[in-house]
Amino acid sequence: MRSTDRSTDRSTERCTDPGAIDVTTLRGRRAVQRWERTCSGDVLERLTWSRPDQVVLTGEPGAYGDDRFAAVTARDGDRWANRFAHALLGAGLEPGDRVLLVCENSVEAYLAKIGIAKAGMVAAPVNPGLAPDVVAELVTRVQPRFALVDAELWPRAEPAFAACGLAVGATITIGGGPVAGSPSFTELLADRPDTEPDVAVHGDDIAELLFTSGTTALPKAVMLSHQYAQTAGLNFALSLSRGLRHESDLVVGTFLPVIYHVGDVIFPNAALLAGGSVVLGRRPVPAGIVAVVDRHRVTALWAGSPQLVGLLADELDRDPALDATSVTALVYGWGALAPSLLDRLERRCAPGMVAVGIFGQTESIACHRFWPSRWPATHAATAPSVNYVGVPSGLLASDVVDAAGGPVRGEPGEAVYRSPVMAAGYYRDPEATRVAFRDGWFHSGDSVQVDEDGLRIMVDRYKDIVKSGGENVSSMRVEAVLHQHPAVARAAVIGLAHQHWGEAVTAVVVPAGGAVVDEAELLAFCRERLAGFETPKAVVVAGALPETVGGKVLKYRLRAEHAELYLTGGA
Repeated sequence: MRSTDRSTDRSTERCTDPGAIDVTTLRGRRAVQRWERTCSGDVLERLTWSRPDQVVLTGEPGAYGDDRFAAVTARDGDRWANRFAHALLGAGLEPGDRVLLVCENSVEAYLAKIGIAKAGMVAAPVNPGLAPDVVAELVTRVQPRFALVDAELWPRAEPAFAACGLAVGATITIGGGPVAGSPSFTELLADRPDTEPDVAVHGDDIAELLFTSGTTALPKAVMLSHQYAQTAGLNFALSLSRGLRHESDLVVGTFLPVIYHVGDVIFPNAALLAGGSVVLGRRPVPAGIVAVVDRHRVTALWAGSPQLVGLLADELDRDPALDATSVTALVYGWGALAPSLLDRLERRCAPGMVAVGIFGQTESIACHRFWPSRWPATHAATAPSVNYVGVPSGLLASDVVDAAGGPVRGEPGEAVYRSPVMAAGYYRDPEATRVAFRDGWFHSGDSVQVDEDGLRIMVDRYKDIVKSGGENVSSMRVEAVLHQHPAVARAAVIGLAHQHWGEAVTAVVVPAGGAVVDEAELLAFCRERLAGFETPKAVVVAGALPETVGGKVLKYRLRAEHAELYLTGGA
């Protein structure tokens, strides 16, 4: 599918004569020269000048399709990325063209994204868990000219490709052979030049379109620049290298999605910018994660939600022989860690291990940070019921405002941001861009409160606040309490229409293995820890929660499924 969107591309207007370089203009410059450019695709090439033969990308089984990608050095990885860039250029693509990826974590997909950046093109990875009709809508908006897919994901993606008339350009052979009519990833790269393509790239050029979760509407395509990726990676390298004698000792382990998720710029990218290495897993299976920490001496682990952190601690407790003493930094998000859980981890990880909770979003990933070790009294007194997210990083201007845009303190408002690590807008969606990027700030849609010490507390997504009996109830707070109950493995809190309360606080829970959830006992447990208006009016037991592949619960589905609960004789 060839794009009809051909904006003027100044990236080709570079000067090749050093004697003609503009040395008088001090404003409005555009750095496109190779020696001064900012390009996210340069991340491996830089390492070829310091440690070319160091293995910097290690794929766990399932995270590569060809054995040549099980362990990749900086030199070889850069050459593979160059070959992919040349393959795209050889197929007639031009800088600014979009390349669709339908891929889970793999070394090949990560190298492909580097190659796309080198070619001055734009990676557009989609969440493989999206419905085919949604994928078709996104393809129509993005108009890719090339598509890379995982073999095991093709059966789900095929209807969307057929609907859009989009062909597969190459297949990563994980879970099967090449899609009919397409070469494998390695076949595509055979005999391609491994030298760097001669393409000018500017830091403000868009490197990637990442799609928002789309939990309430069609996902928006977030425009992320090369500058965004470079600055975000360097920012996170500071946090991930805590406790190491040398930043190049950094070994980042990540099993959560990084191909179609903003985690790609703050975890693998950060490790490589620090001169370290990455261990990439296919999916977040707790037993596999702790085994990799032991085997590869992972120093920084992206551990995701408190629930996943708890499962990792359980795996370590099950096998005292597992060695996690290499871990000096553990990053979590989406909720607060219980102090008892943190204590369990600290006993098994490196002395002085630093846990850090992060709070951000695709549009702005400079992030707030909360270190339990920096604010131990606050953490001990509030976690996990209250989700303290700390303070903005040094790259993030962050305020909390009311509906009129005025700052608020001591009560919830909307978090707004300014930062060099900021999206450029939503691709081909001027109205959504206008609404979100107004008054000189990005409006996050998150309800946040600032306490008397200036620390931020994540209250909820605005759309997930339950308005019950005239009170605003944070679903995240109630969920944190539910997760403390031993019979509950997963919990989601939603508001459902109720004749008396307006919206009734309702808990949808998944029982822990072998446990039986007693509704009356669970409600009494909540009543002891929450205000009366916060306590759920009913508990619904479910076998699973609908969620995105990244782990966000699709609450709109739960609201639709249980919409009649109180209107047909419920509590």
